[in-house]
Amino acid sequence: MSQQVRGVVAKGKGLPVSVETIVIPDPGPGEAVVKVQACGVCHTDLHYREGGINDEFPFLLGHEAAGIVESVGAGVTGVAPGDFVVLNWRAVCGTCRSCRKGKPQFCFATFNATQKMTLLDGTPLSPALGIGAFADKTLVAAGQCTPVNPAASPAVAGLLGCGVMAGIGAAMLTGNVQRGDTVAVFGCGGVGNAAIAGAVLAGASTIVAVDLDDRKLAWAKDFGATHTVNASTQDAVEGVRSHTGGFGADVCIEAVGNPKVLEQCFFARDLAGTVVQVGVPTPQMRMPDIAMIDFFGRGGALKPSWYGDCLPSRDFPMLVDLHLQGRLPLDKFVSEIIALDAVEEAFHKMERGEVLRSVVVL
Repeated sequence: MSQQVRGVVAKGKGLPVSVETIVIPDPGPGEAVVKVQACGVCHTDLHYREGGINDEFPFLLGHEAAGIVESVGAGVTGVAPGDFVVLNWRAVCGTCRSCRKGKPQFCFATFNATQKMTLLDGTPLSPALGIGAFADKTLVAAGQCTPVNPAASPAVAGLLGCGVMAGIGAAMLTGNVQRGDTVAVFGCGGVGNAAIAGAVLAGASTIVAVDLDDRKLAWAKDFGATHTVNASTQDAVEGVRSHTGGFGADVCIEAVGNPKVLEQCFFARDLAGTVVQVGVPTPQMRMPDIAMIDFFGRGGALKPSWYGDCLPSRDFPMLVDLHLQGRLPLDKFVSEIIALDAVEEAFHKMERGEVLRSVVVL
């Protein structure tokens, strides 16, 4: 029998979000209903509200979440009612050409729930990243539920569902940071600081944080940056080189989603170094105007990082365990705990750079 719960809905481009009554159907085959315990306010949700992802309004926002599986549909064997899970938006299919090549982290046909959640009048909702977790409960594909150690706080564990995993993975998986490497991270919000935390885990010897905001640079130091560069007062490229022996960094991570910042990353890396772009651009942005001879002559790699190239079933439990061991300070990402009706104000705080993560706790 369907249920009526509260959910945060974006009804139109740029309009303030509102808390609405939504209808959650019983789970069908391969689906699960999850009682959401916590959901982080991620910049991607703001992109949805602003029409920067697509125009399939109304959106049920929220995707960076943890909770308890309430019920499952026919054929579900990977999770069961009562499981504590982090929701993911990479429920791998196991049969696409990438999965068949043994690279499920690049799955090209990830699963979402088949049934639609709706408003009371029957209007179908588009759940953000196939999740829609700014709600008391949500309907997802069972594969979007990743069981993790229930000793972790939901407000902390849920952050792995998007931004924190994207940043950690950008460093450790896409960027393949190795012991002794030098790393520069451009943009020190939630994703950028997660990349710094990932570089620390990987054993980087030098980690240079680059931002325009001294408050964010202070956060970066707290996550393990060894040096900082305020790009509003000094040249970012020269600043990175000054802290890496004049050569540039082995791995430069762009965590802003801006062509100018990507260009800075390109020139701030060492010869044969790697540039990772994990910042999300808008559809109107274009690649920076870089001479092909520079692209050719500097060698190395330019790599986009989508979800940090993670495999949730492998990476979420490991990272939660590292947090519980005191080796990954996930709790430092939580700037404030808020109610469901405070999401709109949390967007404004994010835009002003006042928070790393506001987290809705239900």
